Amino acid sequence: MNSFFRLITLAAIWGGSFLFMRIAANPLGPAVLIEARVGLAAVTLLVIALYLKKQLNMAGNAKHYFTLGLFNTTLPFLLFAYAAQSLDASTLSIFNSTAPIWTRTALTKPVLLGLGLGVVGVSVLVGWEAMSIGEDAIFPMMAAIGAAVSYGIATNYAKHAPSVEAFNNAHGSMWASVVLVLPLVFFLPAREAPTSEIATAVILLGVVCTGLAYLLYFRLVSDLGPSSALSVTFLIPVFGILWGHLFLDEAIGFNTVIGSIFVITGTMLVTGFSPRQFFQQKVV
Repeated sequence: MNSFFRLITLAAIWGGSFLFMRIAANPLGPAVLIEARVGLAAVTLLVIALYLKKQLNMAGNAKHYFTLGLFNTTLPFLLFAYAAQSLDASTLSIFNSTAPIWTRTALTKPVLLGLGLGVVGVSVLVGWEAMSIGEDAIFPMMAAIGAAVSYGIATNYAKHAPSVEAFNNAHGSMWASVVLVLPLVFFLPAREAPTSEIATAVILLGVVCTGLAYLLYFRLVSDLGPSSALSVTFLIPVFGILWGHLFLDEAIGFNTVIGSIFVITGTMLVTGFSPRQFFQQKVV
């Protein structure tokens, strides 16, 4: 499987995460859903770590894992789960694609243009959702933006974080998230018992969209480098919109297309990602 196919596969998997959250968020509530998600992902990574004989050293890197787990997993997962109770999967995936915009970077002309386009794209989405859902959409949209900002904070932290193997970052931060989310479960219990459909969605969300997806992502980082691996961000909305339309009958409106174009273009300008350079690379 070459790197380009891995990239497409990862985008399809992460696009599907918003579909599964949309299915399970309302009956389970954000806390139970995310505790199940990170718990399943942590166990999946533990099994893989035991097979590969990888040592985690949780005690020695506890502060690092909890910081990474808070901003890269706990907060964004909870905020997106809260938003998924009201917003459709396509809208959530587009908000997610703004994450690179919120990383600290020099304000050059392309970056300023990208920020402007990103703001326009988000405004198109926000305006439409506000009209279709009403005032109830305000807090979910703020939560979705907050989740993307949290990813930006995690990215900035990672630039100055202790040097830890990528697999252990994923594994350790997932266990940290299990601990961080657990107390919320007692205050925000599930609203109803999970059906087979909901249970399947949660299992796929935890094992495939989180545990296995992290392994695929870090393989891409190793093969292509962080900048090219970041291109998955631009592809996630394509699959988020597609899965939402195919499985949840979500309409693909004019606002969705226009908002996506502005957000993705703006994010590319902010990050300096060049599709031409990416396709000129030898991806094997």
